Amino acid sequence: MRRRDVLAAAGAVAGATFGVPAPAISRGARRLRMVTDWPEGPGMLPSARRLARTIADASHGRISIEVSPSGAVVRPFETFDAVQAGVADMFHSHIGYFEQKSPALHFFSTVPFGFTANEFFAWVQYGGGQKLWDELAGQFNIKPLVCCSTGMQMGGWFLKEITSFDEIRGLRYRMAGYGAEVLRRLGAVVVLLPGADIVPALQSGAIDACEWTGPWLDTSIGLHKVASWYYYPGWHEPGAALTLGINKQVWESFDGGDRRLIEAAAADEFTRSLAEFNTNNALALRKLTAEGAVKIGKFNDAILKTFAAVSQDVINESSSGDELSRAIYQSYSDFRALIRPWGDIAEGAYFKIRDFG
Repeated sequence: MRRRDVLAAAGAVAGATFGVPAPAISRGARRLRMVTDWPEGPGMLPSARRLARTIADASHGRISIEVSPSGAVVRPFETFDAVQAGVADMFHSHIGYFEQKSPALHFFSTVPFGFTANEFFAWVQYGGGQKLWDELAGQFNIKPLVCCSTGMQMGGWFLKEITSFDEIRGLRYRMAGYGAEVLRRLGAVVVLLPGADIVPALQSGAIDACEWTGPWLDTSIGLHKVASWYYYPGWHEPGAALTLGINKQVWESFDGGDRRLIEAAAADEFTRSLAEFNTNNALALRKLTAEGAVKIGKFNDAILKTFAAVSQDVINESSSGDELSRAIYQSYSDFRALIRPWGDIAEGAYFKIRDFG
């Protein structure tokens, strides 16, 4: 569906809630459509469906949400446009996919060498992030809520060993977000593919390397069967958060109680999904290690330092445009400076001494 098709369809459904006659709306019943950028399988799509069930249960069935997998209603990566135009009521996606709207959207998903999942949630909830996000997404007729976290990710899959950043030059590499621009500046040829297309692209030789999420979802789509080298850490996505984006008119049509219900359900799903990803990533990593077919290694420090230096240049440049983007970057940077020392002496220090016991 092209953008003009989305906008044309919007005219046909303007003022209506998906599949609900006016008398049902007047009685308070709502049936909504959620479009996603996730294929069938574990992880993100089940999280979106669990969120929909939580909202339905908490509202005693007054608010029901039909969740569609990637491509079922609109094509992959057109979910934002569909909700902006009112063709769908809400989307569940990685908001960094829509950087053409504003590069500052990346700050509300993940930034290279940025927040962990817990730090990001703290910034959004208590550090002023949500207010800035509302202002940014509101320009596109979207009310945004954080609703899922994949936690710390891995660095990616490669068909060959990577020992220096020189070997990244010329690689055809699947990646999204600010990390993609970092790789471009290091000479890689970067492409953005939906999750369902990654393994076939590696098999055919269309790409040489990729990132998806972590051991759980990576093995679920079969990346360990087509690539031999698996690197960490996920410098590009240290705490990826996913977005529930709601059409602004739909959001404003809810009363205060229902808005708080949806906000609470989204926050609950963020913490539940993070626990689920951490547990299943641990199980999948154990299995990969035991099988021994995949070489799991750490990017060397020289590569990571190069990634960090180029990442800072990319972030600085993309955040120097309009006043709102600068304000978001400043807020993000200030909160990172605030919370990092606590993280270093709390969990960071504890991780270093945990094996003493």
